[in-house]
Amino acid sequence: MDNKGKAQLFGAFIAGAAGLAYYNSLQSQKNGGAETKNMTVGTSYKKSNKLRRVMVTGGTGLVGKGIEEFIKECPEAKKNEEWIYLSSKDGDLRDPKAVEAIFLKYEPTHVIHLAAKVGGLFANMAQKVEFYRENVLINDNVMECCRKFKVSKLVSCLSTCIFPDKTTYPIDETMIHNGPPHESNAGYAYAKRMIDVLNRCYADEYGCKMTSIIPTNIYGPNDNFSIQNGHVIPGLIHKAYIAKRDGTDFNIWGSGTPLRQFVFNKDLGALTVWVMRDYDSVEPIILSVPEQDEVSIRDVALMVAEAAGIPTERVIFDTTKADGQFKKTACNDKLKGLRPDFKFTPMNEGIKRSVKWFTDNYDSARK
Repeated sequence: MDNKGKAQLFGAFIAGAAGLAYYNSLQSQKNGGAETKNMTVGTSYKKSNKLRRVMVTGGTGLVGKGIEEFIKECPEAKKNEEWIYLSSKDGDLRDPKAVEAIFLKYEPTHVIHLAAKVGGLFANMAQKVEFYRENVLINDNVMECCRKFKVSKLVSCLSTCIFPDKTTYPIDETMIHNGPPHESNAGYAYAKRMIDVLNRCYADEYGCKMTSIIPTNIYGPNDNFSIQNGHVIPGLIHKAYIAKRDGTDFNIWGSGTPLRQFVFNKDLGALTVWVMRDYDSVEPIILSVPEQDEVSIRDVALMVAEAAGIPTERVIFDTTKADGQFKKTACNDKLKGLRPDFKFTPMNEGIKRSVKWFTDNYDSARK
């Protein structure tokens, strides 16, 4: 697509976002702000005098918990920052009045935006309109409130699924808009792409400081361990738990040959906080382990089996099942150039910690 075509595409989506937000605002006014009344937002919140007041949307999910774990051990946070982790109970982010009430209550100086409507492959295929509309509304409301309330910095979370379906590897930050994403998740992917577009528009028109991160495959404690709807590592951990408990084989779908880059959620939390504090470019940044740290699904499954106490001979790969895409390698050269000192959690250690967390929290874990 040439530059003119890109500009037309961006314009169409921005207009769509604005129109959706305006429509939602009218509906909210028409209904008397009914959704806002059910919020937990009130006037009892006590603000501190810390240098930064950081509000995290989607703060109780996998990435939010990774941030929280890092912050607990961070001297800078204890000294100069106050952290607020929002959940869905704090308000409907699709509703502009609800979002404005949240900003009025907490008055954040910085925002890390993780909240999104997410789902598995089949949900994305069946509900492309809903995934587009709801994510555009959420993002538009959060970004506009950041402008209106003069938030010093906004960091939003994107996904590698936004990259073009037909591309070369490794993918890097310059390739986001080089072609359409895979049609299976077009609604979600285009909505996420528009965050990058609006980051630039808000910077150009209003001087806002907004940027975005693009993590690769995330895993760790507090994940969704659903076998049917979870991602690969939490799904394997849950399967291994059942196999160990019941004394059965640990069955893995596919040959195990596909390669992936995995990042532990606490590592991603640390890097996200660094982006908030020190990365000032509007250009998105990939947060990932290096290319040479790609691991096969087979190796991941064997690590899970070892951590769960399952002997290798009981690990069975069902090669009648499809493998999926062989690799989706992302380049982390930009991150390495800016943070050459950063040490990622070794994969086997992260797996052990994740397996232990799931075992210890089996009854309450999302599954």
